[in-house]
Amino acid sequence: MLIKKPADILYSEITPKHIYMNRRNFLAGVPAAFLGARELLSPSGQALAGTKLPNVQKSKYTVDEKQNSYQEVSTYNNYYEFGTDKSEPSGYAKNFKTEPWTVSVEGLCNKPSKFTMEEILALAPLEERVYRHRCVEAWSIVVPWVGYSLSALLNKVEPASRATYVAFESFFDRRQMPHAAGLQFPYVEGLRMDEAMHPLALLCTGMFGEALPPQDGAPVRMILPWKYGFKSIKSIVKIRLVGGQPPTSWNLSNAPEYGFYSNVNPRVDHPRWSQASERRLGELRKRATLMFNGYGDQVASLYNGMDLKKNY
Repeated sequence: MLIKKPADILYSEITPKHIYMNRRNFLAGVPAAFLGARELLSPSGQALAGTKLPNVQKSKYTVDEKQNSYQEVSTYNNYYEFGTDKSEPSGYAKNFKTEPWTVSVEGLCNKPSKFTMEEILALAPLEERVYRHRCVEAWSIVVPWVGYSLSALLNKVEPASRATYVAFESFFDRRQMPHAAGLQFPYVEGLRMDEAMHPLALLCTGMFGEALPPQDGAPVRMILPWKYGFKSIKSIVKIRLVGGQPPTSWNLSNAPEYGFYSNVNPRVDHPRWSQASERRLGELRKRATLMFNGYGDQVASLYNGMDLKKNY
């Protein structure tokens, strides 16, 4: 009998957690077995959420702070494709299909490619990084995200010297996302090339050691801990290497309030509220907002000579 090692197991072969935990009922009758088999063929993000990611390593890119709970992180979400209220995505996204999934990386590169989730997971060692995550509405969280530096994926396609920016696009399907509102879709984001290649820019496939739930951006998203949360695009299907600054969804929606860079900067207020303080999710007291969300030692050099009030 051939027994597969964890590294050999494909993303598409992972048994959804709720089916495994309910396996006796699954085997008890034909109707249950039929329904379970159908979901195994095309599992939803919710079905895959909670499955352990294999061979996750501890990372040096981490902070030693009290983490928010899985319950907090998975039920208080900004994800306008699944509703504009923060409590809505955890309900509206539960049937979102995340398998099969591919990410196209194209544009100004020598080796444009389409990557399956199996290929993305195998491209570099998965690391757990406990990151602060600051949202523009003046709240913050601390989450153990799982993934690796985006540079590993970008290096695989060999960016051309003319590629100075990276553009991202989210999945969008009105049939799966009937409650989408508030923005133009699909959601798009962008980074300067040196930002995208920075080690802290995390291509994220999980949290708390498990596959991402759909409301948190399954199956693959970005995490950019020194920028406001809306820069960390969810459910990525396309990455383009381009020669000019790409459009971004919130900037298209309201440019005076949401700039391209969107670095955490307590000295630049949102037009409708101060950014000088924040409230950690689950806490009552406020704390001072840190420049670059506390990652200044690592990323401040990216912006030497820039006016960070003008380039907000």
